[in-house]
Amino acid sequence: MTETHDDQKHEGAVTALDLGIAEPLSERTQAYFAKCVEKLGLVPNVLLAYAFDEKKLDAFSTFYNELMLADSELSKLDREIIAVVVSAINHCHYCLTAHGAAVRQLSGDPAFAETIAQNWRAAGLDEKRSAMLDFVTKLTERPDTIVEADRQRLRDAGFSNRAIFDIASVAAFFAMSNRVASATDMKPNAAYHGMAR
Repeated sequence: MTETHDDQKHEGAVTALDLGIAEPLSERTQAYFAKCVEKLGLVPNVLLAYAFDEKKLDAFSTFYNELMLADSELSKLDREIIAVVVSAINHCHYCLTAHGAAVRQLSGDPAFAETIAQNWRAAGLDEKRSAMLDFVTKLTERPDTIVEADRQRLRDAGFSNRAIFDIASVAAFFAMSNRVASATDMKPNAAYHGMAR
């Protein structure tokens, strides 16, 4: 395994459940972790948390990569902002730390990223992003109250139906991910705290 992965094992369990890592890891998973180290400088602890069962890891990472990295009308920054706003509402330490670092990197503006995490309404967003985050906030806090007028406001702000689906999917994914991270006391990689500051 990579040096970074070995270092992380010595830092202690990445969750309170301490489920360990499947042994042996498949060559495909080892290659995936090596790619993470190459691109990010680390293997995100969320991946290590799922690595006790490679089927669960594959399902999580495939869905995550499709939502966050594949082609979309939403920019990568938009998707990371959604992740941070949902995680702030849910008080998810892991996701706020990891995706807060991503917002800092993509925006190039640490103050902007911290404002998004603390109170996105104070971030001076344009009407389109404000509409997006109003929808995300409502979907996260009161999903049963979403009505056609909420979708229409997004259309009026310039989002297509496909983009609305992507907004909802990213928000819903992080609602799930936040709950797993909180339930297991998932620890963020220490490196995230100093990134892009």
